[in-house]
Amino acid sequence: MPDGARFDPAVVVTIATDQPVLVFGGCYSNLQATEALLQAAERLRVPPERMICTGDVIAYGADPRATLALIRAAGIAIVMGNCEESLGADAADCGCGFAPGSACDRLSAAWFAHATREVGPADRGWMAALPRRIDLVLGGRRLAVVHGTPSRINRFVFDSTPDAELLDELALVGTDGVIGGHCGLPFTRRIGESLWHNSGAIGLPANDGTPRGWFSLLTPRDQGVEVRHLPLDYDHHGAARAMRAAGLPEGYARAVETGIWPSFDVLPPVEQAATGTALAPAPRLWDRVPPPPPRPQPRAFADRDRTARGEPHARVPLARLSTLWVNTGTLCNIACTGCYIDSNPRNDRLVYLDRAAFDRFLDEAATLHPELREIGFTGGEPFMNPDTPGMIANALGRGYRVLVLTNAMRPMQRHRAQLERLAAVAGNRLAFRVSLDHFTRDGHDQVRGAGSFAAALAGLVWLAAAGFPLAVAARLPAPVAEARMRTGFARLFREQELPIDAWDPAQLVLFPELADPALPPEIGATAWDALHAGGREVMCGSARMVVHRKGEATPRVVACTLQPYEPGFDLGASLAEAARPVVLNHPHCARFCVFGAGSCSVGGEQPAPAENPGAAP
Repeated sequence: MPDGARFDPAVVVTIATDQPVLVFGGCYSNLQATEALLQAAERLRVPPERMICTGDVIAYGADPRATLALIRAAGIAIVMGNCEESLGADAADCGCGFAPGSACDRLSAAWFAHATREVGPADRGWMAALPRRIDLVLGGRRLAVVHGTPSRINRFVFDSTPDAELLDELALVGTDGVIGGHCGLPFTRRIGESLWHNSGAIGLPANDGTPRGWFSLLTPRDQGVEVRHLPLDYDHHGAARAMRAAGLPEGYARAVETGIWPSFDVLPPVEQAATGTALAPAPRLWDRVPPPPPRPQPRAFADRDRTARGEPHARVPLARLSTLWVNTGTLCNIACTGCYIDSNPRNDRLVYLDRAAFDRFLDEAATLHPELREIGFTGGEPFMNPDTPGMIANALGRGYRVLVLTNAMRPMQRHRAQLERLAAVAGNRLAFRVSLDHFTRDGHDQVRGAGSFAAALAGLVWLAAAGFPLAVAARLPAPVAEARMRTGFARLFREQELPIDAWDPAQLVLFPELADPALPPEIGATAWDALHAGGREVMCGSARMVVHRKGEATPRVVACTLQPYEPGFDLGASLAEAARPVVLNHPHCARFCVFGAGSCSVGGEQPAPAENPGAAP
């Protein structure tokens, strides 16, 4: 399959008209939606010769053969989508461009197998012969109609895609604008005098909490071209029943009924933040006059209670206390570039937490939170605090699993004998996560200082030899591909004979960067409810952290490991006070947790705790 093949400008179908044109895409084997679309075209008095489909007639739904027959019989112009490309070439998968192993990638296997069984040789031959580009000449403008982008049939372009990327794509076709599909969400963007338009999809909803599909009507006017996004109501319950009867993934059938996608891993943060918010796009006029500059918008995260759009910020209740974090203090033996909480050899904004205070919190947890299973130690460097080994021993003695975040350098290695004694009694309940920012010496030392890579690696090798459960934590800079980082670490782990699986997200944890000056999208309550229902988790739903700030008489409890200083995330002096909901009104909440999928806790299955965890020894 010619994945990523560019469109041949010599093979272009041209449609020219001065009448309204109906654009749609993503029928997705949804027969009920396709029938409704053709009925809507009749009501709008748009004949098939003035209709254009952006591809993917066949995909997630139950009726690929009948849907394709309906579209073919209507005589509508269609550009090849990646699904037509794959089925026409008898390929092994849909070629949708989903990240390997993602939820979208896994879900696509089931419907593609169903479509492969349903579609015969004649239909495959017809799909293989479809044009990859149709030029629409409308109102004196030329628009290139493609499936993904001019550069790649399965490239995702969303409303949040930067202007520079769209301009690069526009330059490949030399037209006044592009009409694309593939992403499944309707939007219209103007870049200077050029247009990028996506009609959305009719066969699945737009992740906006309504079951509607979307199509568009482009109408020439005296001043330019009017672009209207139009909702499509249809028998979505019938479509969902058909999907279930065909044995297709329940997530897609549920999406057809609820309007929320079964997975969000293909969506950029801006589009994720719009999850569950009903679309109401206004008509747009694409004229020759450049649009006025955008009006200043309220600054994101400026209001504690509401987003810049006026919606309440998401609030996360403490569903359970799975992990109690302890910040042992911000002093660290090294000063790292971009440290999340500015730990270094001189920062004592968080003083050493002492063992007596730690024990008081464990006593409270034993009473209030019998569900607690994990105690996490972080810093600074935890082993700078002389009480850390004793606190680890106390937590293990009460039956908890213990996770220690460390740079594995000299402060930790001074305690080898104590740690070996603890290992003898703790078994796999004492685990370490070692910070290793890159798989090369230069990459790591650039962040943590000369010589730090060799010292950290020596500590990591010792921990492995001592038999401790291990993980490694690194940061994933935005332009760097995750696969590249995991491949590099896999090579390092093999060379050092370390029992760490670089492809297991729990063993090699790649944290998102927090230093980006651009603000991420805010998380409103509507979007969070939908994202959370779809499986998205954040730390403050299951964790709290104990800190002792310099100058304060007693330790305090904060919402998570990233917010030791912000007053709005100080939840009180006790676990009882700290059980209240947390408002996700800080950029870290969005960048690290909601959209970065970061979490400091182990996650997943944990070893069974000792009997009666939390009871005093």
